[in-house]
Amino acid sequence: MSGERFLRQPDPEKIRRMEGRPVIEIVGMPMDLGGNRRGVDMGPSGIRYSGLVAKLSEIGFRVRDRGNIRVADPDAGNIPLVLGGDHSMAMGTLAGLARAGKRPGVIWIDAHADINTPETTPSGNVHGMPFAVALGLAGDPFPADLRGTTSGDRGVLLGLRDVDPGERDNITKAGVTALTMADIDRLGMGPAMEKAIAVAGRGDGIHLSLDMDALDPDEAPGVGTPVRGGLTYREAQLAMEMLAASGRLRSVEIAEVNPILDESNRTAALAVELVASALGETIL
Repeated sequence: MSGERFLRQPDPEKIRRMEGRPVIEIVGMPMDLGGNRRGVDMGPSGIRYSGLVAKLSEIGFRVRDRGNIRVADPDAGNIPLVLGGDHSMAMGTLAGLARAGKRPGVIWIDAHADINTPETTPSGNVHGMPFAVALGLAGDPFPADLRGTTSGDRGVLLGLRDVDPGERDNITKAGVTALTMADIDRLGMGPAMEKAIAVAGRGDGIHLSLDMDALDPDEAPGVGTPVRGGLTYREAQLAMEMLAASGRLRSVEIAEVNPILDESNRTAALAVELVASALGETIL
């Protein structure tokens, strides 16, 4: 009939699936205090602009975007999704999980180890120290409640290709499992991720800390410290798909998206795709 509006009826099956899944709690961490290049504080906006909420809703999740402010601890059964911002934010993410009674294993996907201490750092940049703080290797000036929030025997560094001399000793000291790009070349991403999931799965679920510079700069140009020879698009997607299939993923953070250095928001758009894969989007 003329002028009458027809509305698509909601899909009952989709509604049922959504109600049975945990809520995704998005929190933005717009900070760029840990490095010496500005712009990464706009990363949360870039990721949101690339359609994060729409993508997660499309694949069947209820989503609450908490904005870029301090919020109360999310409900225990929900999935925190933290958007960065430079990687020093991971100290706060892991400390927040610990405060909520969670000590997950950690898969830290990054070109860099981020395991320097104030004594070993050649640059002085805090974004090169967060894993050392979380592992309890770094002391002052970091507050005590940020230290020792995870354990090396359930920690994995994946995709390494730029490691400082002092970090090599710190990796050994902490007992962290390190899988470099050379290891991935030899083993393949599938076996490398199987090992990573087995190690991190010893914790209270798995926390994914993904620095977008883990990907090759040809795939993710919008990062502050790019390093050649990184993960390909499909290697990164396979890593996310395997995490989803493990059923052990409990929290996610995405670091170092810098829209100022990006090309047409490519890196932020890729971050959205990877989050969706980690949370269960599949090809079929």
